[in-house]
Amino acid sequence: MPDRRILSIWFPRLAAERVLRLEPGLADQPFAIVAEAANSQILASLSARAEAEGLHRGMALADARALCPDLLSRPAAPLREAAFLATLRRWAGRFSPWAAEEGAESLVLDITGCAHLFGGEAGLVEEIADGCHRLGLSQRIGLADTLGAAWALARFAGSPAMSARSGDAIDQEAPATRSRAFRRKRWERGGHAPSAPPPSAPVPRIVPPGHARAALGPLPVSALRLPPDTVAGLVRLGLRRIEDLAVMPRAALARRFGLELVRRLDQAMGAEPEPVSPARPEERFAVRLTLPDPIGLEDDLLAGLDRLLPPLCAKLRRAGCGARRVRFGLHRVDRSVEMLEVGLARPSFEPDRIRPLLALKTGGVDAGFGFDMLRLEAHVTEPLTATQHKGHLAAAEEARARHAPGGGAEMDALVNRLGARLGMEALTRLHPADSHIPEKSATAMVAAYAAPPPRWPAPPGPRPLRIFPPEMISPADSQRPPQGFRWRRQDHRCTLAVGPERIAPEWWLDDPAWRSGPRDYWRIETETGERLWLFEARGAEVEGGWFVQGAFG
Repeated sequence: MPDRRILSIWFPRLAAERVLRLEPGLADQPFAIVAEAANSQILASLSARAEAEGLHRGMALADARALCPDLLSRPAAPLREAAFLATLRRWAGRFSPWAAEEGAESLVLDITGCAHLFGGEAGLVEEIADGCHRLGLSQRIGLADTLGAAWALARFAGSPAMSARSGDAIDQEAPATRSRAFRRKRWERGGHAPSAPPPSAPVPRIVPPGHARAALGPLPVSALRLPPDTVAGLVRLGLRRIEDLAVMPRAALARRFGLELVRRLDQAMGAEPEPVSPARPEERFAVRLTLPDPIGLEDDLLAGLDRLLPPLCAKLRRAGCGARRVRFGLHRVDRSVEMLEVGLARPSFEPDRIRPLLALKTGGVDAGFGFDMLRLEAHVTEPLTATQHKGHLAAAEEARARHAPGGGAEMDALVNRLGARLGMEALTRLHPADSHIPEKSATAMVAAYAAPPPRWPAPPGPRPLRIFPPEMISPADSQRPPQGFRWRRQDHRCTLAVGPERIAPEWWLDDPAWRSGPRDYWRIETETGERLWLFEARGAEVEGGWFVQGAFG
């Protein structure tokens, strides 16, 4: 088994270059992505042109505009940037099947046993760099034995290593102590001048197997993927490079900075394994049928649908999922596509539930020169939980109740058919709400995504068939309720009254419609046969006010 080889790809300008790919006209001016941090706007990603103007990541937007007035900016879109990185991860799958995201701007690939397919590791790195250049993306690549080493090389290698000064050089001392510098320059008093140290060589990005420790030594401690507070604490102690940490006692480092520092150091050096977990491919439920000759008749389309539905439903059943939305793609010979899409009230993998809905839409399809390919896809699915098996008697009773008039099966079929015509979002049903206020006792929900309530709680008293906003009336007397009143420009005479029923407002909510305080509701019947729902506002502001809020018939 060959040694593991890990490759890290860092995209330092990912967010900015994603927008530049969509809007190429912005490439001629400095451009930046702005994000919110600590109640301020900072530069989260910069284009190469903006960096050439002296801007850097983390700079405040106000300071950046003062330095570069021509700066153009766009707000950060983390979800779109994550989707773009996932697309790059699928593209990187052509180099290795073990590819995954590492953070928000980088990818990691386990290329063990893959480099020879591209002419060696150097050829693989060059192939990836050329591909990123064609995509318009800046990249930096590191290749080593461990994930931590590859991550560090991608970000910190390729430039001269840090200076080897430990902080006690003459030019770093305080001005008060520099007067003693002449004592140290003994070569000026006849001695031999020391030879100048050779310039530090740049750290390579491709490290041969077994040389990760030597390559990581000159790199700064921030290359170990440590928190900024830990890095600042190490620098204050004079531990600026990884090789300074490698010779320190592990127990002392763990006590001072925690186990995370020791773990990151061991992962980079290969003492602790850090596997690459590739992203799991998205499970897609789709089948297609390629036809030798074009078809255009509705019967032929339904025959093709009958051949596609059983294997699609079998895939759904094996995965324990049910289709929520199904898309039927009809590909014409002129490369145009006719898409038919339906939704289901309940997730299902039964062909008898899906076929009638698609059959409703195949009649109005324009075949053109004919269809040479049919594709059926369940692009929106939901898991179907297993149900406990019941005995014959209980199962028979449940089946009879479900298929009885008004049962669940008939209601689901009705919602499916109406949704195929009108759209699932247009169908709503009422559900009981946790409120004693009459107009708040029910809430409307989309029928396809809300199960019918098991039971509707009985109200404390009869409720009208129609409830509307309160309308003020003019009582003709001072009785409770008034025997005569004027409402909607008509005079009414009360013949029967039942009540009162007092309903208090929800004191924990500030509802403008209930600021009048408690209400006394009456059910009355007029001489003309109207059955109305009246109430008297008992609040101090509108004492004695009478209103009509509903009608029973």
